[in-house]
Amino acid sequence: MATFESKGHKTAFVTGASSGIGRAAALLLARAGYRVIGTSRKAAPDEIREGIRMIACDVTSDTSVSAAVALAHQELGRIDLLVNNAGYAVPGAAEESSVEQVRSLFDTNFLGVVRVTNAVLPIMRQQGCGRILNIGSVMGLIPGPFRAYYASKHAIEGYSESLDHEVRPFGIRVPVIEPWATKTSIEANSPQGDRPVAAYGQTLDRYRAAFDAMAGGDTADDVAATILTAAQAKVPRLRYPSGKAARQTSFARRFLPRALFDRILRKQFNIA
Repeated sequence: MATFESKGHKTAFVTGASSGIGRAAALLLARAGYRVIGTSRKAAPDEIREGIRMIACDVTSDTSVSAAVALAHQELGRIDLLVNNAGYAVPGAAEESSVEQVRSLFDTNFLGVVRVTNAVLPIMRQQGCGRILNIGSVMGLIPGPFRAYYASKHAIEGYSESLDHEVRPFGIRVPVIEPWATKTSIEANSPQGDRPVAAYGQTLDRYRAAFDAMAGGDTADDVAATILTAAQAKVPRLRYPSGKAARQTSFARRFLPRALFDRILRKQFNIA
C-alpha cells in the first residue's frame, strides 16, 4: 500500500482529481509541500498519477465516501485541507432535462459535497483546525442561460456560507472558489439534456458559440492557483472569484441595477 513519510507537511484530500481543475489543484498543492490524496471513481488500488496518490471514491455513495475518507485519514494521519471538486454540467435548455437527470446532477454536484464534508468534519474538529474549499462557479452568482442546473452551484454558495459560520469555533473555514468559463474538458464530457426540444436550437447555437469564445481564457492551472491562495490564506475570505472575468462579473452582479445586468448578460451570451 502506498504511504507518505514526511509527517511534518500539511495534507490535502482532493475529490475529482483525475482531470481538469482537480488534477491541476492536486499537482500544485503537492508542489507547494502538501501530501495529497486525490480521488476518482475508477482509481486502481495503489495507483499513483504524476506523484499523486489516487484512491477510488464515488461521491454519490455514502459507503464509498466513508471508505475513501477513512483510508485517506489512515494514510495521511490528518486532513488539513479538503477540496470538494467532483462535479459535472448538463448544458442546454432547462426544459430539455428530465427530473431524473437533474436529480442525478444534484446528487453529485451538491449532495456529493455534503457527503464528503460530513465525513471529513469529525476529523477536522478533532484536530481543532482545517479548511474546506468548495469549487463553486460564477454561475453560482448569476443567472446562467442554458445552465439552469448550475443552480447546484448556487446551493453550494449558500451551504458553504452557512457552514462556515457553524464551524469557525473549531478552527475550520469554508471558502468557495468561483471560476468563470474555464478551458477544461468538462464541456466535451458533459451529457446533454435527455429530452431535447428543437425550438431552442437557434438560440442555443448562438449561446454555445459565445460561451466557447469565453472559455478560451482561464485554465485549470489558473483556478488551481486560486485554490492554493485560499488554502494558504491566514484569514480566508468567504469567496474567491478566480480570474479577471470572474472578479468583474462578481462585481457587476453586486453593484449594477438588475435590469442593466440582465441586458449585458443577454448581449454577452448573444441571446438578446
